[in-house]
Amino acid sequence: MAGFFVSAVHGGNPAGIGERWQNRFRRFLPPFPIEAPARMSVCKRMCFTRLLSGRTLSLRRRKGTTEWSDGDGGGWRCNEPAWKQRLAGAARAGRRETGARLITDEQGALRRVLRGIGGAVLMLACLTMGVWGGLALWFQFPGNTVARVVAILAWCVPCVWALRASFARRRRWHSLAVFAVGFVLLLGWWATIQPRQDRQWADDVAQPLHARIDGDRLLLDNVRDFHWRGEDDYDVRWERREYDLSQVRSVDLLLSYWMGPAIAHTLVSFGFADGRQLVFSLEIRKERGESFSALGGFFRRFEAVLVAADERDIVQVRTSVRGEDVYLYRLHGLDQDEMRQLLRYYVAQAQALERAPAFYNTLTSNCTTIVYELMHRIVPTLPLDHRLLLSGYLAEYAADVGGLAPGVPYAELRERGRITLRAREAGDTADFSRRIREGVPGIPEGGAP
Repeated sequence: MAGFFVSAVHGGNPAGIGERWQNRFRRFLPPFPIEAPARMSVCKRMCFTRLLSGRTLSLRRRKGTTEWSDGDGGGWRCNEPAWKQRLAGAARAGRRETGARLITDEQGALRRVLRGIGGAVLMLACLTMGVWGGLALWFQFPGNTVARVVAILAWCVPCVWALRASFARRRRWHSLAVFAVGFVLLLGWWATIQPRQDRQWADDVAQPLHARIDGDRLLLDNVRDFHWRGEDDYDVRWERREYDLSQVRSVDLLLSYWMGPAIAHTLVSFGFADGRQLVFSLEIRKERGESFSALGGFFRRFEAVLVAADERDIVQVRTSVRGEDVYLYRLHGLDQDEMRQLLRYYVAQAQALERAPAFYNTLTSNCTTIVYELMHRIVPTLPLDHRLLLSGYLAEYAADVGGLAPGVPYAELRERGRITLRAREAGDTADFSRRIREGVPGIPEGGAP
């Protein structure tokens, strides 16, 4: 090591060490001649032979001097105390730059692999937090589009610093610290975003459901019963209705496909002995002029609302106005007590939303997860499944757990359960619910509840 320093000062190249290494250490050397032992050439050879063989040099301080030793008596002493720390720093840098010469090849390879994995994990974490923060600002930052773009560009600055620091040869912890502070501030702002009930809501979700149970009487205010002629052409009608819980006879599952085969909106329809159908649907509570965004549903873009509606209204708007494809399945295996219990759970959900509004979440709190949560209270053995997230396959999941008509292949259940054309043909007729159920497996002839 001593030979290397002296050689760097005098321009030599001991033991075949290239000019690149000399230049790397030149900044650590004092601008004066270094006092060296008389047999410097021998020390040079000994030092680099041991360095290349993996032997470690040790640092020893004695009476204001700094002495390097290889453990076998070979050494070099600098009598300038002001340069002690810089020489020690040079040694540490030398050990980093020539790691394979100071430690075994296996240790060096493992260190490089671990460093690479750590950098990749750090970069992935920073990238994930950066993308999340950008989308959160886009969907929730107050102001117009220009204000949101400016906020996102400002957020990108610490994100880029953090990504560069993730794979820097030396970790730039100050850049990562700036990014971490910014992310904490972003989370603090995010926590201030709360659901509200006082916005300018779209007409079809303007009225919240008021529900209460008095014995066997179910009393509902704001049951929707619109007559639809087009997306913006309809007759607004909110009704007060009363149902007898002892007269619940059936529960049907409806899936309305609006974005490919994997995504569907889930509705549950309760049938009563008098032929009436009551449908519950957890939906986004849109503001006027607002449209649904599945991505926005991850970022508190929409409040949730539980809609109770006449079956003709809620099915026809999807088949005849929005052009969606709707399927109906009769749920099997529920006795009357379990049907009433499921209905009571929906009422409790409506009351909870009335007391405290909540956000709709595309992944965790949506039209499908609420059905699973309520059914799981009745049948605790229901397994978790990826089809609960891909709601378009919910009927297949229900068939696999024995929840649909027994003995009928799923392909037949799906084919005969498609009610899109029957709903369009039925129109506003009084027997709408009976007509759309004709031929559906598990439902008695004539479509009776």
